[in-house]
Amino acid sequence: MRILAADIGGTHTKLGLCDEHGNIERFTEFATESARGGPHVVKRLMEQLSSYTGYDRIAISTAGQVNAEEGSIVYANANIPDYTGMQLSKIVGERFEVPVKVENDVNAAALGEARYGSGKDLANFLCLTFGTGIGGAIVINNRLYKGANGVAAEFGHMFTHPSSYYESFASTNALVNEARQADPACVNGRMLFEFIQQGNEQLDGILNRWIDEVSLGLASLIHIFNPAAVVVGGGVMEQLPLVERVEARTKTLIMSSFAGVAIRPAALGNKAGLLGAASLFLS
Repeated sequence: MRILAADIGGTHTKLGLCDEHGNIERFTEFATESARGGPHVVKRLMEQLSSYTGYDRIAISTAGQVNAEEGSIVYANANIPDYTGMQLSKIVGERFEVPVKVENDVNAAALGEARYGSGKDLANFLCLTFGTGIGGAIVINNRLYKGANGVAAEFGHMFTHPSSYYESFASTNALVNEARQADPACVNGRMLFEFIQQGNEQLDGILNRWIDEVSLGLASLIHIFNPAAVVVGGGVMEQLPLVERVEARTKTLIMSSFAGVAIRPAALGNKAGLLGAASLFLS
């Protein structure tokens, strides 16, 4: 079986031709152009899919809430206008005449980590991705838990403060926005860590407060789900030793009976969504 997998993000879309062993034989990436709206995003996706041959399935990981049974977009925010309601599986399947499966991007990332990455030895874990917002996925007894209507694990929208959501304080965007107010030259996470390594104590203080915000949310989730591990992803979590600092802080906030939980960095990087989507066709 050869699966053409796509991962539609707000900024970039990735394509990969995968086999059943998780090998990606060909990989391409292109701008999603999400601001131009859902119909444009799907049209652009199909143009890129047309450049591939030699597959018999298409699997799609996408931003937004997904009805996986129908392969449709239940809800997408303003980052991709006019995407809500898009019958993605039907549109792509009719064009390419192969079976198509669609899944939410963080759910797909969790499936990828469960099969090939940091969750492959775990039956129960949570997955969070930190970026523009915060995405979540729940794996219980080796299966995704999706809730009553398939949209569980909106961790970014839980309230950790009376004033706003978790992602308002603990997303990468929140971190970079606060850092930019302190130093206008600090325009992204990479520069933040460079400046901290150069001895900028003010930015290091901002990072420490952000770690507190991240850990506050993780502690609440750990107390609710009692997972064996929490897998954290997103480019910011690749900065060393950030995950170790998050784990150390989180463990000061949780009850001693939960102390065995591990905080693990995601292992698959930007390929997690592709591999997780491909795994939708694998037993």
